[in-house]
Amino acid sequence: MEKVFCIGFHKTGTSSVGKALSHLGYRVTGPNFVNDSRIHRDLWSLASRLTDEFDAFQDNPWPILFRQIDRAIPDARFILTERHPHDWIRSVGSFFAGQSTEMRKLIYGSGSPVGNLDNYLAVYNRHYADVQAYFEDRPSKLLRMDLFVGAEWAPLCEFLGKPKPDAPFPHVRPASPAKRVR
Repeated sequence: MEKVFCIGFHKTGTSSVGKALSHLGYRVTGPNFVNDSRIHRDLWSLASRLTDEFDAFQDNPWPILFRQIDRAIPDARFILTERHPHDWIRSVGSFFAGQSTEMRKLIYGSGSPVGNLDNYLAVYNRHYADVQAYFEDRPSKLLRMDLFVGAEWAPLCEFLGKPKPDAPFPHVRPASPAKRVR
């Protein structure tokens, strides 16, 4: 089975995509190493060990490793889960509040979003621009999904060459786009 990496940031529907991939028969892992201090020096070494054990990877650390993954696993497929930046930062601030993790320290330079929302948002926007630029010449390797404007099996199944299940698309923590803050 091909390897599939969800490289959208947390709070963009990564858990829902993980459930969907599991439903399609993939062995899914993630998030991984969230509070492991070794990630600051050995992240790729830690993460690459999981690529033989699992078929699909969601949440952290996979988004920040997409370039290494693409070089190491040339036939890997990537899913970029997206969310409107203002909705995303509101969700991150609310969900993580003052809690800190080693992974968020690595990604944003600060483990807690409290007092750091502008930096978190800048890193988020840069990541999405970097991913899109990286795969610009290879669009067949990247599926972009915004589960907050509508989640359906069709694009995911078409991208992966899988039959569409006769079940609703899973939503782990549904959010209402009607509450969007601009």
